[in-house]
Amino acid sequence: MRDSTRRALERAAELTRQGRLTEAMATAEPVILAADSYESAEIGRWLTAHADDFIKES
Repeated sequence: MRDSTRRALERAAELTRQGRLTEAMATAEPVILAADSYESAEIGRWLTAHADDFIKES
């Protein structure tokens, strides 16, 4: 996965924890939509592995 994609997902997780879901979606959606099939699979694995990042206290 590209570093920029990972950073966007990490930022989306941070925003979600802060209760800023609209901003989180605006951050993550473009990189998810732009991903090719290989990167999409990586994103799916990353999201599964980091699900707690979206809910833990910051």
